[in-house]
Amino acid sequence: MSATLKRTPLAEEHIASGARMVDFGGWDMPLAYGSQLEEHHVVRQDAGMFDVSHMLNVDVAGPDAFALLQRLVANDVSKLTVPGKALYSCMLNPQGGVIDDLIIYFFAADEWRVVVNAGTADKDVAWMQRVKQAGQFDVAITPRRDLAMVAVQGPNARAKVWAARPAWQAASEPLTPFVAARVGDDTLVARTGYTGEDGFEIVLPAAEVVQLWRDLVAQGVRPCGLGARDTLRLEAGMNLYGQDMDELTQPDQAGLTWTVSLKNAERRFIGRDALEQFATPATFIGLKLQERGVMRAHMAVRTKDGMGELTSGTMSPTLGVSIGFARLPQGVKPGDTVEVDIRGKWVPALACKLPFVRNGKAVEHS
Repeated sequence: MSATLKRTPLAEEHIASGARMVDFGGWDMPLAYGSQLEEHHVVRQDAGMFDVSHMLNVDVAGPDAFALLQRLVANDVSKLTVPGKALYSCMLNPQGGVIDDLIIYFFAADEWRVVVNAGTADKDVAWMQRVKQAGQFDVAITPRRDLAMVAVQGPNARAKVWAARPAWQAASEPLTPFVAARVGDDTLVARTGYTGEDGFEIVLPAAEVVQLWRDLVAQGVRPCGLGARDTLRLEAGMNLYGQDMDELTQPDQAGLTWTVSLKNAERRFIGRDALEQFATPATFIGLKLQERGVMRAHMAVRTKDGMGELTSGTMSPTLGVSIGFARLPQGVKPGDTVEVDIRGKWVPALACKLPFVRNGKAVEHS
């Protein structure tokens, strides 16, 4: 391992389990523990878990916490009125580009939490502090590197978490998607995830995560790496920051229009002016390859309306064909046939709505 890579509190568990470790956003993370394919299928069919402690929980607290978040993100946090409720949004720069995509949790008017991506964490916190200072918001922004995070995903995930931690069941069983419950002083169980399957994302003190991981293994939850996480999120139609969008990409260009709220004309979030005045149209759509081959990011896509590009691509373990996301000219719509340049050969692909897989089963695309 390079001395410059950061490690999560579970790093030694991964290594002891034979994981292949890779550099991911400056973190030493498990790519797979053996068969990436088996890890993918166990999440679709049973229960798998991921170490996501490289992601950063940031507490935002104080009298102006609500006002700061309304300025910082493109979605409207006034939608959050029930403690534990969460919201997905993007934090934009003044040009409307995506600084990061994140999840915001509401606990009280003066108490919120933002979960940001690992590779952008330092940049995100610096930006939040800069906006706070510019607006003189009375708020404390506290990165919580004392916390760890585990995602347990799959149709049997919740039951296996309760088997490992029976005391958590009463508070977490009533949870609906995108709602969290506190089950301890610093322990949060959220019904969220990045796989398209049911399950929990659990935030807890770093000192307690190794024991939780071992107890979940004892209940038959299989450790899974970044490789399976990527194929699962692609099948589920979920973007990856730095690949499907970045600071040069507006939400509309990444299929994230639904994360932008323009209803309240008085809420002038950062980037709003650019979205209203200089929107750059594009179609962000799924592609399903019609012949043999594997689509990858940055491959050229030829359409009747002009050229575009794949942003993500892989072989789908669930479907048995290659799938991908593409940013294409506006005229392309689901059902159209396009062509992908795979090593100099133009291969036909079907444009389709996302996701490709829902509740473990293929979504039909005509």
